[in-house]
Amino acid sequence: MFVRRKPNKSGTWSVQVVHKTDGKYILLKSFGSSKDEDTLVKYERAAIAFIETYGGQKVLDFGEAERHKQKRSDVERFFDSISDIRQDGARLILEPIYNGIGFDKLGDDALKLLAISRVCRPKSKVATVEYLKRHFDEDISLNRIYRYMDTLYNTQREQIQEISVEHTRKVLGGQIGIVFYDVTTLYFESAREDVLRCPGFSKDGKTSESQIVLGLLVSRDGYPLSYNVFNGSQYEGRTMIPIIDDFVKRFSLTDFIVVADAGLLSRKNINLLKKAGYKFILGGRIKKETKAIQDWVLSLPKQEGKLNEKIINGDERVVISYSESRAAKDRHNRDKGIQRLRKAYSSGKISKKNVNQRGYNKFLIIENDVLVSINEEKIADDAKWDGLKSYVTNTELPPAEVISQYHGLWVVERAFRITKGTLEARPIFHFTERRIEAHICICFVAYKLYKELERILRILRIELSVDKVLDIAKTISTVTIKTESGSEIKKTIITRDEQRLLLDLLPNWVSQ
Repeated sequence: MFVRRKPNKSGTWSVQVVHKTDGKYILLKSFGSSKDEDTLVKYERAAIAFIETYGGQKVLDFGEAERHKQKRSDVERFFDSISDIRQDGARLILEPIYNGIGFDKLGDDALKLLAISRVCRPKSKVATVEYLKRHFDEDISLNRIYRYMDTLYNTQREQIQEISVEHTRKVLGGQIGIVFYDVTTLYFESAREDVLRCPGFSKDGKTSESQIVLGLLVSRDGYPLSYNVFNGSQYEGRTMIPIIDDFVKRFSLTDFIVVADAGLLSRKNINLLKKAGYKFILGGRIKKETKAIQDWVLSLPKQEGKLNEKIINGDERVVISYSESRAAKDRHNRDKGIQRLRKAYSSGKISKKNVNQRGYNKFLIIENDVLVSINEEKIADDAKWDGLKSYVTNTELPPAEVISQYHGLWVVERAFRITKGTLEARPIFHFTERRIEAHICICFVAYKLYKELERILRILRIELSVDKVLDIAKTISTVTIKTESGSEIKKTIITRDEQRLLLDLLPNWVSQ
């Protein structure tokens, strides 16, 4: 006597209890038919209960060894039914975030897969194809990726930024208020040059590789808003106005403040900002100010926490702060440099050995030693500025608030660290302008996912970093089980304590 499933012509399965006598199967009882696996399992349990009490029959206890044997057999049968195992925990977390931001409106799975894989495992496009197949069971070819990248910049770049801006507005309560701007450089593993790729001042210390300049606009808390790519030799001071003008025009932004560092401070930029009606806070170049302003600054008492301000150029203010810790750092850096100079030029002469041999300096000929000495008067003049920092603004904010908002620039600096480091936006291995632009766009979306996951972790009070969450998520697996009827059951398994910390980030159907 045993339980069996019998296939029907209608596609359903019947659960029956049968008995074999003289080589013939005799139907004792039928418990129902269905296509649904859960329903069939329910029928089978009822059938087993029937067998246990049929005709007064009782289940006999054959001892612990027999039970162990049966359990082992059940476990082996379970493992034999496993058809696939995928470590897809990171995707289960990031895909709902991608959709929640609104990127699913683009209707293109290629961008979703490329952005998620960039967050999970930032590698070459060839390695990405393998990763997507192995971990997500996504069969996307390298040619499809390249074809998609060839069209991404012209078809979706602006829509991607619009979605990011609207989502940022939403999480910030409907108003952006303040924007931070900065630039960085991204280098190529090649010295080849073209209209976009060319050598320039590298923020990565790469002197021989070609590069591009990336301008990035972020909101408070570092949420990405907009970006633009410039020629690698572009002076960073000329990148700010075009991207802000474009951003304001496209998103009808009003009542905001632009914050940027001293590298972007120039009279031309200030005049353009004022002409456009923009409010700004810029890092000042205190030693580049007029002699009247310099004399005023040096006349101020150097007092920790004391802020001073002065009206300049009609509607601008220069705000001056002093910090003992900054003064100590300025002195330390200067003393260190001077000690290096004293050691290098102790003979009082400069020779070829004192000139570095990098670049074209190797072609220099220095035949007669040149007399050299350290200007002690300039050292004393430089020391007068220790600990002083200036800020230029046309806002009406109190001096303390001006400085506080300026210090928020760390969010865009951190954005560059994450994009260039964690997401490995550089070095760039693409060589056509369209694919270079597409690569930056994918990294922009990946950084947006990273920041949104970071925000959700704060809301859920999960005290783990994004990187740690992703490391744990990569250990979570989804098992696919093939039933006797040919249908499949998928279960994402959570077994470890650290995995349980992520349950609030995972879909509700995930089992423990």
